[in-house]
Amino acid sequence: MTGTGPDSERISPQQQLTVDYMRMAGRRSNVHGLVEIDVTDARERIRSIEDETGTKLSFTAFVVSCLAATVAEQPHVHRYRDWRGRLHEPETVDVNVLVEREVDGERIGAPHVLREANRRTVRSIHDEIRRVEAGTTSHSETRLAELFGRLPGVLRRQLWRLPQWLPRQWTRLAGSVAVTAVGMFGTGQGWAISPTNYTLQLAVGGIGTKPRLIDGDLRSREFLSLTVTFDHDVVDGAPAARFVQRLGERLEAGYGLDVPANT
Repeated sequence: MTGTGPDSERISPQQQLTVDYMRMAGRRSNVHGLVEIDVTDARERIRSIEDETGTKLSFTAFVVSCLAATVAEQPHVHRYRDWRGRLHEPETVDVNVLVEREVDGERIGAPHVLREANRRTVRSIHDEIRRVEAGTTSHSETRLAELFGRLPGVLRRQLWRLPQWLPRQWTRLAGSVAVTAVGMFGTGQGWAISPTNYTLQLAVGGIGTKPRLIDGDLRSREFLSLTVTFDHDVVDGAPAARFVQRLGERLEAGYGLDVPANT
């Protein structure tokens, strides 16, 4: 129902930005891969670190660390293709994540860019995420979003064409890859599929328990539901498969969790 009466309510500027983003991102040649990753060992290590130090490391920070290291190893997966058909490769791996923070008095998932994530420890990434979660949106940020939301839709949506028009400026502004940690808003196993304006995006779903045969024994293991989305105009199937395999190896091995938690 629409209208302007007492029962009607306008969506917030932040929600309007999301609506515009999803509309434009849906026009890309996205291919989604639904994979399951055994993260039992990684989760056990995170629990051990908490017992040893009192710090519960963010699972999202761990995923970001694994992603950034794999992108640095295979940088072709975060290239961008401009409107002339030229490919641009970012110089650093900057990861855009959704961080739950206070916006207009409500806790919502807001984007934040973790710069040079491949050169940082899991703890460093964790600490930045926690700092952002503890903060609130400034008045100037809110005001800017409101002013932007008043622009005609055809103008607002041009922002989300930056990856094609000005890919270098896009990655400097919004990061080169993205992680959407949907699992942080709920429990249980399951995948999430979302349009994206990035060449590469991870949607971190739920974690569930199921049996797995290891060394001839059937054991209960924890599996992460992970959606890996590529822009097929930039990344072909074989390189994408190799990337997912290497990323899965890092996640299963608990990459980066052997570094002391206070580093």
